[in-house]
Amino acid sequence: MVVDFWAAWCGPCRAVAPILDELAEEYAGRVKVVKVDTDANGSLAAAYGITSIPTMMFFSGGQAVKSVVGAKPKPSLVSLFDEVLDAATASA
Repeated sequence: MVVDFWAAWCGPCRAVAPILDELAEEYAGRVKVVKVDTDANGSLAAAYGITSIPTMMFFSGGQAVKSVVGAKPKPSLVSLFDEVLDAATASA
């Protein structure tokens, strides 16, 4: 699972949103992408230590395994998705 912590007023968040939407389709059945609006869910963002947005947290087996801050280009995100999937497969 990938959790995208974002806010409507955040330009980089808006820039990365369509990329994450594409990746959610491309990785359907293997990775679930969910979005958390930090303005509407401030306590949840605080619980995960989110201080900058966009932040994408990668979870495997219910545990946070990686996080990345800032808008990243699609190739970088594809690499991150694949890295987390490969690690999950190796540990299964």
